[in-house]
Amino acid sequence: MTFNPNADISGNRTSKRGRNTAIAGGGVGVVGLLVFLIGPLLGVDVTGLMGGLEVGDGGGQNSTSGTSMSQCDTGEDANKNVDCRMAGAQVVLDDYWEQKVDGYQPPELTIVDGQTSTACGTASNQVGPFYCPSDQGVYIDPSFFDIMRQQFGASADELAQLYIVGHEWGHHIQNITGVMREHPNDGTGADSNSVRTELQADCYAGAWLGNVTTLTDDNGNPYLEEPTKEQLDDALNAAFVVGDDHIQEQSGFSNPESFTHGSSKQRQKWFTSGYNEGLGTCDTFSVSGSDL
Repeated sequence: MTFNPNADISGNRTSKRGRNTAIAGGGVGVVGLLVFLIGPLLGVDVTGLMGGLEVGDGGGQNSTSGTSMSQCDTGEDANKNVDCRMAGAQVVLDDYWEQKVDGYQPPELTIVDGQTSTACGTASNQVGPFYCPSDQGVYIDPSFFDIMRQQFGASADELAQLYIVGHEWGHHIQNITGVMREHPNDGTGADSNSVRTELQADCYAGAWLGNVTTLTDDNGNPYLEEPTKEQLDDALNAAFVVGDDHIQEQSGFSNPESFTHGSSKQRQKWFTSGYNEGLGTCDTFSVSGSDL
């Protein structure tokens, strides 16, 4: 799925913060990536668990002040530049959820360049995309997509990237609609609220992408073009890669009792359900564990 080159995304509210830094040794190793994905992806900051992995300071300082994405004006910009793609996604996500949630209040989207402070801890290139309920912010370091490719062989192309940011928006919807309050984290396990929360966010992302070609800018231009089969496979590949079982198997084990996000099969299932059937199928809390 690519943006319509003529779509207007100039009204995006996305900002960019931090200063570019690098992982010591040239990249995140497999163990680091497991922590990187299992804990912080779509969740919390776990940089304290990263052990020997360090972030080089690059001679710079951490920055908490943001700069606007004023260079991201059109769908063509979004197709050429990953930062602009995230900014464009913000525009379309807000448009979609404004129509679905009464009194919708949008989250803040921050593109992380190196590292920056959040109310949930440090967002950095050691931490995957996550939503912080305390400041209602979504934080994404686009280098995450490169790591998915390099370490896990994921395609991580345009639609996969939109799926991931759409998933984070799903957590914001859960926050503002009371889902997080009604179904608090009750630990880990294949039938846990944590897994159900993550699978619902996958379903929300699928529902958004399944409806997104009907959304238009103020000039009537569709924001996004109809996805191809290859692009849908790209999104499903991302859902597979971030499954708990697949991640754990990279270290030679799989323990459903420790699951926090759901298996690869479940994540693909709930994304597909949202994409094909819409938001009405996304109540992961009302189904039995065997139907997750």
